[in-house]
Amino acid sequence: MSRSEWVVVVLLVASVFINYIDRSNLSIAAPVFERQLALSPLQMGSLLSAFFWTYALLQLLGFAGWLSDRFPVGLVFAGGYLVWSAATIATGFLSGFMLIYAARLVLGAGESITYPCYSRIFAELPQHHRGRANALIDAGTKLGPAVGTFIGGLLLIRFGWRILFIALGIGGLFWLVPWVRWMPRPGHLQAKTPEPLPSTLELLGVRAAWGTFLGQFCGNYFFYFLLTWLPIYLVRERGLSLGMMTGFTSVVFLLVAAATITAGWISDRLIAGGSSPTRVRKSIVVVGLSVASVLAGLAFIGSLTASIACLLVACIGYGTYASNHWAISQTLSGPAMAGRWTSVQNGVGNLAGIAAPWIAGLTVQVNGSSRLAFFLTGLIATAGALIWGFMVPRVEPVLWKSLSP
Repeated sequence: MSRSEWVVVVLLVASVFINYIDRSNLSIAAPVFERQLALSPLQMGSLLSAFFWTYALLQLLGFAGWLSDRFPVGLVFAGGYLVWSAATIATGFLSGFMLIYAARLVLGAGESITYPCYSRIFAELPQHHRGRANALIDAGTKLGPAVGTFIGGLLLIRFGWRILFIALGIGGLFWLVPWVRWMPRPGHLQAKTPEPLPSTLELLGVRAAWGTFLGQFCGNYFFYFLLTWLPIYLVRERGLSLGMMTGFTSVVFLLVAAATITAGWISDRLIAGGSSPTRVRKSIVVVGLSVASVLAGLAFIGSLTASIACLLVACIGYGTYASNHWAISQTLSGPAMAGRWTSVQNGVGNLAGIAAPWIAGLTVQVNGSSRLAFFLTGLIATAGALIWGFMVPRVEPVLWKSLSP
């Protein structure tokens, strides 16, 4: 990649790193937060899923993708970033279930533009660069919770949950300075979007699109279950202290990030060497989710050591999967539809962010443990492997009827 392309990719990786710190900070604070506000497990699950209502629906309805396809992508991204940072800061000043719930809705609205913008930019990169670019983005989604959990845990223990939100929100604003300088402009990374644009209705008639939508939901369910519920599980059901919880959670997400970067690099090397993108990318995605499904074993394992081993293996599998699934969608969609395809795919996928924490909270409240929630998450990962394997055909650009000569 050129120097300007690398600078933009690095800044986007930094943005998703901050993005996932800001969306996961509530789960970091949850063990203290729910006790101070006297919240039930179901109420805590509702707060953890609030973010995903606006985040998912604005993408599912195509609004976030439409913004990224129609307007300068750099400015769209900067606007969304400013909104979600302001919501993070505001959370530290609020009290009461409903006000904090509203702040999480605003946070989700701001972050909804991120993945459509990422794909709009990366769809212009050559095929053998997309694996690394997407793997680095996905690694940022794991490094954010890993580092955020560690730093957030220190802030939480020393200063309390309010300072946690205020400090992380203000600190993140400094990212906007280099972005304004280096953000992509017309003719910089992106070719001119052809006119007329394919319609969203045409997109919804493509079988491969539905394969990526449903496959994304299954993969996201695994990740969001861990992102929102793992800290509570480790403290409440495994008896770990806050310090031990933050350390172990950080290790889990670092491991996922390492698996993602490794698998992304390997996939690009194989494709550059002449291997089929279909064989390489689909194999990595299917095998990765199949390995992630071993998480279901935690429903039957009593030993802490065995549980940790099972969790780590499942996370390596998930990290492998996550390195390539966006590269598949960007190839299928092409630049003309990259923003809206990603918008709808991420919208459907992030309905899992609503479902996973809410279902986990409900099962804990009814059964007194997370065993059933872990078993269900493993089954959903298995379904995802089957969907990516059988519903998504060859990894090659869709021939849009509206763009045919």
